[in-house]
Amino acid sequence: MASSREYLDFVLDQLSSLDGISYKKMMGEFIIYLRGKIVGGIYDDMFLVKPVSSAMQLIPELRFVSPYPGAKEMLVVDNIDDRDFLTELVGTMYDELPVPVKH
Repeated sequence: MASSREYLDFVLDQLSSLDGISYKKMMGEFIIYLRGKIVGGIYDDMFLVKPVSSAMQLIPELRFVSPYPGAKEMLVVDNIDDRDFLTELVGTMYDELPVPVKH
């Protein structure tokens, strides 16, 4: 099932106070970036983030999901309605995220 543009727009609006939030559409889903680093994505209308230690400390109930067959598991972010929480979560993850490889 592909993710809806409305869900993407809601998550992007919740993260709008962070500088450098962007996305790319990929096979009906959306990859979310912060200043060029992949934070996670929107898959089947769920916001999933990379399981870095700062994210695991901030998310109270850890639930892991594979975004597609064969992919590494990611953390489900259930509390997308809390703008402050979402901004803190994504903002604190930045330093732990890998630098993208240039091709």
